[in-house]
Amino acid sequence: MSRPIRAHINLSALKHNLRVVRRHASAKVMAVVKANAYGHGLLRVAEALRDAEGFALLDIRDAIILRDAGFRQTILLLEGFFTQEEVPLLAEYELTTVVHNHQQLAWLEAYPRKNGLSVWLKINTGMNRLGFMPADVPAVMERLKSYRGVRDVTLMTHFAQADEAVGIAKQLEVFNHVAASYHAPRSLANSATILRHPDAQGDWVRPGIMLYGSSPFADVSAQALGLQAVETLSSELISVRELRRGECVGYGASFRAENTMRIGTVACGYADGYPRHAATGTPILVNGKRTRTLGRVSMDMLAVDLSDISDAQIGSPVVLWGEGLPVDEVASAAGTISYELLCALAQRVPVSY
Repeated sequence: MSRPIRAHINLSALKHNLRVVRRHASAKVMAVVKANAYGHGLLRVAEALRDAEGFALLDIRDAIILRDAGFRQTILLLEGFFTQEEVPLLAEYELTTVVHNHQQLAWLEAYPRKNGLSVWLKINTGMNRLGFMPADVPAVMERLKSYRGVRDVTLMTHFAQADEAVGIAKQLEVFNHVAASYHAPRSLANSATILRHPDAQGDWVRPGIMLYGSSPFADVSAQALGLQAVETLSSELISVRELRRGECVGYGASFRAENTMRIGTVACGYADGYPRHAATGTPILVNGKRTRTLGRVSMDMLAVDLSDISDAQIGSPVVLWGEGLPVDEVASAAGTISYELLCALAQRVPVSY
């Protein structure tokens, strides 16, 4: 028998969340499936999101996997290409590429084929990671127009604080000022922008975390946004014991019982992708009832409080996050974000769909 931990991916929930995107956005949808679709499985997620007009990811090898699997939608490389040798592959597999630096421009200029490439020009409006400064955009656009290999150009940017009260106004003003000079398609909106800033949709929206059933906002739940959990990480109790007053559990003896209590051990640890830094009190479900973790998370196990779950026994089902327990709650209690938890699911955890 294998360990009882497993992850289940609800493909119907993915489709539902795509419909939520469409209720908020009239633009074409570029579904973000980077990082193995946020840890959910690239090909299975893409199949569930086949109604999306495009897919966005990072690695050209993943883009080719999608093409070879028969996906004909626009496929966008969010960080563009990393070597000159990748440029011919863009044309061969009809991939769309972000261009965000002068080295990429030089590689495009050297590409001899005519009218082969679609380019998304990234404008740095304040995120200050990737992209051309607004003052440089006119010269960059002129260069792109002169390249034989470039067929069309879309303008894009990325908002740093769309999920916060400060919003996007300053960055949007910069982008609109630059973009006003060009009759080109535009892409601006990530999940938070789609949900909170309908004036910044452009021609393409780029939903990521909301597709996977997680809220992009710290103050609004996924449920309130109408989103459904896609991934459920579950396991079972593999031990039940009594902890007497003053006794401790786990490495470092970081939890000490104030009174006699029942505790359980769950077959799940940081080697499965559960956050090691999740402290005592992180929510968890046992037999469908909410309780808390106790002490330090170890590599393969963690402890839970069974004080109020009298029917818990070895083999009782445990939900780490997902159906019945939002991943956002677990992430918040662990001092992180749902993106990290979903992307960190370990290869050793069996996944069903």
